[in-house]
Amino acid sequence: MSTSITATMRTRLLARAEARVEARRDPMDEDAFRGFYERTSRPLWAYLARCTGDRPLADDLLQETYYRLLRTSGNYADEAHRRNALFRIATNLMADARRHDRRVRHTPLGADEGGTTVDRTPAERTDLARAMAKLRPAQRKMVWLAYVQGASHAEIAEALGLKAASIRLLLFRARKQLASFLRSEA
Repeated sequence: MSTSITATMRTRLLARAEARVEARRDPMDEDAFRGFYERTSRPLWAYLARCTGDRPLADDLLQETYYRLLRTSGNYADEAHRRNALFRIATNLMADARRHDRRVRHTPLGADEGGTTVDRTPAERTDLARAMAKLRPAQRKMVWLAYVQGASHAEIAEALGLKAASIRLLLFRARKQLASFLRSEA
């Protein structure tokens, strides 16, 4: 008799746990996801490609980022909150890739896919791209999120896992260093 009671209790507990997990899932249907993907995939890929310097790796990380976003049971207040979570996941995946020494390498901007340097005409080179390449990866991420993606300080802090109060100073220092690189290029 105790075995049947235990089995019944186990079944009820499993049903309750499944109900709690289902209740926490974000109600994003396929059409909503397609729209969200269309609005965010290009900027996210550009962020990943610029920060890793590796286009094939950016493709892989993009796919993994969306997979993990869908797998989480997060409740997002609005699309901006979901977008911040997406960039946070991408930032964490880049850190994991770098930490585990996967294929991540910074290819100089004047190099081709194989990493060999290509002589480009001055018209093909941009001072800003060379200056951005000289920034540390964390600074490059901040500048990219702030000025290319138009993210607020709070959004940058959330995406990079930093305190919002420190973003202003860190971004100021990154801009100052970027400006010094640009002046030295001229």
